Amino acid sequence: MADRPATVGDVHRIAASMPHVKRLEGPKGNPIYQVGGKSFVFFRTPQPDCTDPDTGERWADVIMLWVESDSDKLALTQDPGSPFFSTPHFDGHPSVLVRAGRLAEIDVTELTELVQDAWLCRASTKRAAAWLAAQPTRGG
Repeated sequence: MADRPATVGDVHRIAASMPHVKRLEGPKGNPIYQVGGKSFVFFRTPQPDCTDPDTGERWADVIMLWVESDSDKLALTQDPGSPFFSTPHFDGHPSVLVRAGRLAEIDVTELTELVQDAWLCRASTKRAAAWLAAQPTRGG
């Protein structure tokens, strides 16, 4: 199957497909995907740190994905043309932000790797090792 641009539906599908995942609803109905009680994909509610630079309107489509390290975060956010970004609120936090409206700038393969990596850095060592061992292309 040819790769295609990623969608919000892909975020939900990929996150939900990982083992031991629980989908919770945040206080305003925003989806939160967790493994072992730890969030790895978090749909944010509109916040003052993520606003339209022209109108000041808070963005309602920001998704947070955990990353393993600061270098992973930098690799995703340092290019000004990248759909991934961070804000001062997330300085020192192992995560990146992406607007749902910009997901089409990456393909499903890249999104899959990002969501799987987010899961891996939040899952227990035992769960991560078992999942990796079962993946033909990721270490098994």
